[in-house]
Amino acid sequence: MKWLALILSLSLLVMTHELGHLGFAKLFRTRVRRYYIFFNWKFSILKAKKFGGKWHFLFFNAKTPDSWDEKNLAPEDQNNTLWGLGWIPLGGYCDIAGMIDETKDANDLESEPQPWEYRTKPAWQRLCIISGGVLVNFISALLIFTAVFAHWGKDELPLRNATLGYDYHQVMLDEGFRNGDILYAIDGQEMYDFSDANMALLLNNPKQVTVMRGDSLIDLTLSGKLLEHVNNGHVKHLMEPRRPFVVKDFVAGSTARRAGMMIGDSVVSIDGEAMASFSEISPALTAHAGDSITVGFYRDGHLDSVRVLLGSDGKLGVQLVSDIAELFVVNHIDYTFWEAIPAGISHGWTTLVEYVSSLKVLFSPGGMQNLGGFGTMSSIFPDHWDWHAFWNITALLALILAFMNIIPIPGLDGGHIMFTLWEIITGRKPSDKFLSVAQNVGMILLLALMVLANGNDLWRWLSSKL
Repeated sequence: MKWLALILSLSLLVMTHELGHLGFAKLFRTRVRRYYIFFNWKFSILKAKKFGGKWHFLFFNAKTPDSWDEKNLAPEDQNNTLWGLGWIPLGGYCDIAGMIDETKDANDLESEPQPWEYRTKPAWQRLCIISGGVLVNFISALLIFTAVFAHWGKDELPLRNATLGYDYHQVMLDEGFRNGDILYAIDGQEMYDFSDANMALLLNNPKQVTVMRGDSLIDLTLSGKLLEHVNNGHVKHLMEPRRPFVVKDFVAGSTARRAGMMIGDSVVSIDGEAMASFSEISPALTAHAGDSITVGFYRDGHLDSVRVLLGSDGKLGVQLVSDIAELFVVNHIDYTFWEAIPAGISHGWTTLVEYVSSLKVLFSPGGMQNLGGFGTMSSIFPDHWDWHAFWNITALLALILAFMNIIPIPGLDGGHIMFTLWEIITGRKPSDKFLSVAQNVGMILLLALMVLANGNDLWRWLSSKL
C-alpha cells in the first residue's frame, strides 16, 4: 500500500511538473515533440497523437511508425505532441524541440535553428518555459493544502495535550530523556507546538531542555552533539506521542472479543502491572504469547478486567483507534473555502521553509547517511489507505520536488535557469556544446546522488534483517 501510494503521488507530481513546461512552451509557440509519464525504455504502454483530424493510439509499442513523424505529417499537424505512458515509474519527461536536456544533446539538434525551437526563443520566454515545472509544483502544493483545509480542516495537537507523554528515540534517551516525559521548554523558551519543538531540537543545537516528568519540571543538560547522534543513529522521529490502547474493532477470531471485551475499552494493565500506552502494552502481550493473562481496562469510566488466552502471536485480535483527534484534546480548526486559501498558502510556505532549514542536517557530520531514496519516501505513507494523509504527503513532495529542481545543477531545471539568467544579465548565451557537456556532467552527479540515496535505503533494510 505504501508503494502504491508513492507511485500514484509521484505520477501526479511528474504529470503536473511536465505540464508546466508544456503549457509555457505551447504559449510561446514552441514545439513539444513528446510528453511522457514514466520512462519508456524499449517500449511504451501507450502512445497517442492527433493528426489527420483524429486521434491515433498504439498500445505496448516499441517503435513509433514513420507515418507519425512530424516530417511526414501535414503542416497543420506538425506541432502536435505525442503523448505517452512508459512502464518505468521513476519520472517522466517533456521533449521540447531545440532544447538540450536528458532526452538529447547538441548532436541531436537540427543543423539550422528553427523558429519553433526552444533555442531560438527570447531568453525571457525560455526562462518561463524552464521554470514552468517548478512553478506548477509549488502552486499545486498550495492548492492541495488549501483543498485539504477546506475539506478536513486542521487538527493541531499541543505538546502538553499528549497526556501520556512521549516515546523517545534512543539518542534522546541517551541525552537524559525518559519515555513519558513531556517537553516543556528548549533553552528557556517554552514550547507549545510539536512541529516547532522537533525543528528546534534538530536545528538549534540546544544546550538545555525542560521536561515535565510526573508533576515536576526537570532541567536536562544536553551534550551539544544531538544532531551528530541523530545522523549516526539514522533517526526518523525524535519523539512520538504515547497513544492509549483503545479498541476500535475486532478481527475475525479475536481472543479479546471471546473473552468479553468491547469496542471502546481502554487497556491500562496486563496481569496487574499498570501500563497505559500501546508502546508498553504491545511488547508485554508479545512476551505472554500463548499464556492466559488478565487484561485490565476502562469501560465507560469504570475499571474492569477479563482473563484472555493469547494466541501464539501474542495479540488480542483488535484494531486500535489511531486518529489523534479521538485520543487527545486537539485544536480543531474548520475553514470555509475562502478562509482555507490564505491558510493553505501560509502552511505551504511554512512547510517549505522548514524543509529547506532541515537540509542543514545533511551537511553536518554523518549527515549524508540520512539521505534516502524511494524506500524512504514510501515509508512516510501510512500502511493503510488514507486520503487525508495521501494528499498532505503529496503536497509535501510537491514542495520538495519544486525546491530540488530549482537547485542550480546542470541536469535539473535549476541548471537551465542559472544559464538563462546568466545570458539575461551578461547578454552572452552559452554555446550548445557547452550546455551539452554541462548537462552530461549534471546527469552523472544526479545519478551518483540517486545511487547514494537508494543505496542508503538498501543498507538500512539489510541492517534491519541482520
